Amino acid sequence: MQILLVAALVGTLSNHHHAEAFSLQMNAKKSSSSDGIPPPFRAVASQPPPSTSTLGFQPPPKSVISLRLASTATDVVHASSTSSETKQGTLGLLTFDLDDSLYPIEPVLNDANNAFVQKMAQYGYFINPQDIVEAGKRIRESAGKNGVAMSHTEVRMEAIRSEMERNMLQKKLAECAEDWATDVKDLTAPLKASAEKWAKGAVAESVVESIYSAWERERHHSAERHLYPEIITALQTIREEHPNVVIGAVTDGKANPMLMVFSLAPYFDFCMSWEDDAAGRTEFYKELGNVDGNADLQWIYKAAVEKGKEIADAKKELKKDIDADVNAPPVWVHIGDDLAYDVGGSASCGANTILLDLDEEYNQSAKLRFPPYNNIPAWNTASNNEIAHRKAMNDEAESMVDKRVSRLSMLPDAINEILNNE
Repeated sequence: MQILLVAALVGTLSNHHHAEAFSLQMNAKKSSSSDGIPPPFRAVASQPPPSTSTLGFQPPPKSVISLRLASTATDVVHASSTSSETKQGTLGLLTFDLDDSLYPIEPVLNDANNAFVQKMAQYGYFINPQDIVEAGKRIRESAGKNGVAMSHTEVRMEAIRSEMERNMLQKKLAECAEDWATDVKDLTAPLKASAEKWAKGAVAESVVESIYSAWERERHHSAERHLYPEIITALQTIREEHPNVVIGAVTDGKANPMLMVFSLAPYFDFCMSWEDDAAGRTEFYKELGNVDGNADLQWIYKAAVEKGKEIADAKKELKKDIDADVNAPPVWVHIGDDLAYDVGGSASCGANTILLDLDEEYNQSAKLRFPPYNNIPAWNTASNNEIAHRKAMNDEAESMVDKRVSRLSMLPDAINEILNNE
């Protein structure tokens, strides 16, 4: 789907909805609660006990509801302010979503698909990119509950292999029919079975990987070509105003800004992808598809917090004059276009959030899947059930938005407003 000190970073946030530690309660059943907050994105809070730490907080007790989340290696929490006066913070960690946040995903995928078609043709396969999308949908459906947990890479590679096998089978059956002077439909079942077996063996894994690599490579090149015009200027401004910030990407896709060497790479310190942790991704999506389960959106953000801490510590070692200012506590801000994954997921781990609800000219297409648009993009492989779950999650995440911007040029000011508690 970058912190000077991890504890200090998340322990001092003071926005109205960051006064408590959140766990995501992803129960898809409709039920009521005493606090009036319905599932599936209910925030379950535990008030932090009196502090005994020099950093000014302790992790909250592990409630029964949040036990599974709190039992992970790192408890990411945040405490309410103990003073009536709010302090100005420093930007310690800044994380971004990528697709439809820094560039429009639709033209990027179109370019990658065109490169895919050209590469397929080099190997003698003439397949329409939309055939791969449709094959991906069938693969997810045929895998049942496990299908929704498959990564984008797994689905695309399996779809490529499937379509290549289908293409080879059609050629083989046509040859057999010509040899027997009959129509393909009149070929015997044993002959068809033999052709199917041959087609599966005729597709080399190295060819599948080569075709997929061409698609992924063009995806990154196209993303650089389609970057939103203001993003580089915005990143430059942020780096100038906050020289010690650690900047990372958190994405549920396959993009990586560290590979975009002509544009984003100089401004980013790391990238965390949902595809980096198969176990965490699988667990999340299985729970998302189970109406009796709880879907944990926090694992990737906790991993990002840990990664940010490592980099911040390394930077501090290299630059001894970087000192934590207790009067200006470090703050984590996450920026993205997705209410459920970007806003809800990061806010539940202690982030301040900025929602990129950009003007129409930015051509964001992911949000079109949900009301009031209900316009499913051609690249979408999510099932109707998954989209319905996401819509409910979006609704609950609305209350977790700290700032909403319509243009990327507004980002530096929005960040400073968060740091100044405005």
